[in-house]
Amino acid sequence: MEDIDAIAVLQDPVRRRLYEYVVAQGREVGRNEAAEATGVARTLAAHHLDRLAGAGLLESGSRRLSGRTGPGAGRPAKVYTRARGERSVSLPARDYRTAAELLAEAAEQAGLDAGLCAAARRRGEALRGPAGPCGNLEEALEVLAARGYEPYREGAEGEAVEAVRMRNCPFHAVAESFPPLVCGMNLALLEGLFGTEGPVRARMDARPGECCVVVEVVAEASKNNLH
Repeated sequence: MEDIDAIAVLQDPVRRRLYEYVVAQGREVGRNEAAEATGVARTLAAHHLDRLAGAGLLESGSRRLSGRTGPGAGRPAKVYTRARGERSVSLPARDYRTAAELLAEAAEQAGLDAGLCAAARRRGEALRGPAGPCGNLEEALEVLAARGYEPYREGAEGEAVEAVRMRNCPFHAVAESFPPLVCGMNLALLEGLFGTEGPVRARMDARPGECCVVVEVVAEASKNNLH
């Protein structure tokens, strides 16, 4: 019931917009910023942000947003980030997480990493369907967003580094217990989804708190496209 109550908090459209904005930033967000970004009054934003924190969907803290310290630096402001815990609802109750962890444990103990990655790559190819390899990062952003990865662009167009990072790993709960196995599976899935010969490709590049895979434009392909 706790998860149902927490998710029910998001039924309010203003509250949901505020939650989605905070989550999309991947950092601490103050009340003023959230209010301005969503087009609501600061007092209303503060009320809804505190409701989200009270429901366990956001975590709150305080810090000086000016970056200054000492006298005259001003009072610390309340800031919010996405809560680390997960929420899910299934009626009637289902426990797919335990099943996934048991299967991952069995696969790891049996040394089935290669077989799992091959299956994941085939699944990615099946999800892609008859379409050719992904042609640019805008397409990649759409594909990843639809699958819950919460992608964001890193580096401006034309810069040396042009990539898509992901704030969310859809397999996070199982990946925490079996990181090499599940991260390898995730990479293989995205390789199947994007292809390995086109200009946009996935590779392993783990960062704390984010998905272990990065999707980027291959340098050689980018140069060839200019000629």
